[in-house]
Amino acid sequence: MESVGMTSSFWQDRSTFVTGATGLLGGWLVRRLLELGADVVCLVRDWVPQSEFLRTRLIEQVKVVRGDVRDQALLERILGEYEISTVFHLAAQTIVSIANRNPVSTFETNIQGTWALLEACRRSPTVKQIILASSDKAYGDHETLPYDEDTPLQGRHTYDVSKSCADLIAQAYAVTYGLPVAVTRCGNFYGGGDLNWNRIVPGTIRSILRGQRPIIRSDGQYVRDYFYVEDGAAAYILLAERLASWLDLRGQAFNFSNENQVTVLELVQRILTLMESDLQPEIRNEASNEIRYQYLSAAKARQTLGWKPLFSLDEGLKATIEWYRRSLADE
Repeated sequence: MESVGMTSSFWQDRSTFVTGATGLLGGWLVRRLLELGADVVCLVRDWVPQSEFLRTRLIEQVKVVRGDVRDQALLERILGEYEISTVFHLAAQTIVSIANRNPVSTFETNIQGTWALLEACRRSPTVKQIILASSDKAYGDHETLPYDEDTPLQGRHTYDVSKSCADLIAQAYAVTYGLPVAVTRCGNFYGGGDLNWNRIVPGTIRSILRGQRPIIRSDGQYVRDYFYVEDGAAAYILLAERLASWLDLRGQAFNFSNENQVTVLELVQRILTLMESDLQPEIRNEASNEIRYQYLSAAKARQTLGWKPLFSLDEGLKATIEWYRRSLADE
């Protein structure tokens, strides 16, 4: 895989800190950083043996600190002792249904965790770039589509509000303190290693592999961006490289998207076709507190960063299906 940028010479032996390494994007980002020669330090709260990070033994190639992203003193110790140059802040509670049931833990992780990390970075002179993972959900619900980076952040539901707040806090640290932080806003990530089976891509693939009808919790007509996780890892790395050479990117946000809007039902049918299955989805129409139409313009990333996706939707889905065929066959 190639990304447009300074690539390995920039990352060689670069002391790089990743929060959220056991999550979907985190595992792929760590893999890519290691391939580029970075010296990676990861903050790990929960031990998730099925995660890509542990399953493929990436954990044996990085330095690991156990702890919580809300622990500012711990974060300052990590940044200082390991002389961290580049920070990728991915740690978050990312599941909408869990956010609705557990708002306090979601707010604490997603909002307090963000200010604790940024304050630690502000006090750590070695830190030169910070990439903060926001989300398309930070925009909330708008009539005008697609969302661009000037669309106001107006989350209303618990998860969306947590992402709006974290995004705004990052911008505050950039503007007020000159902190070198840039923000990513991506569509719905999918790819091998997603263990949240209530998400549509892994849940559908697992159902089909088991010969069961895939379940759609909504009415199937919700429109989303679906963004392949290896494209996400490459985009984050490119943005960090650009931030290193263009300080005017501080405080800026970038949408990353294939700009290919599909309904949930269309996505499930694509997966069924790629897996050569004649199963029919079971549409339950149970979803609540979710935005109906949400998709992004990636024009700014294309024009400013010279970014483009490496995978089409079908290419990403094929790679994802193969990952689950192998992984579930091993169970």
